[in-house]
Amino acid sequence: MEKTKQIATMCEYGKIRIKLRSVIEKNNITRYQLSKMTSTRFEVVNKWYNGEVERIDSDVLARFCFVLNCKVEDLIEYEG
Repeated sequence: MEKTKQIATMCEYGKIRIKLRSVIEKNNITRYQLSKMTSTRFEVVNKWYNGEVERIDSDVLARFCFVLNCKVEDLIEYEG
């Protein structure tokens, strides 16, 4: 008999942590400035800043990396 796979609870599989807040503070810019520099709506930047991102948009992530001169792993990390 074949076992079916089930979705694990968050405590079992971990989560993605967004680190935009620390990166923009290190670069001494505001969320508003980042929004303008990346042509990204302030609401989107604010969600990233507060770690409230539900889906990671690779285009937004690339713009943040380009403008902030950082790597993807500087902005997101997996906590297992």
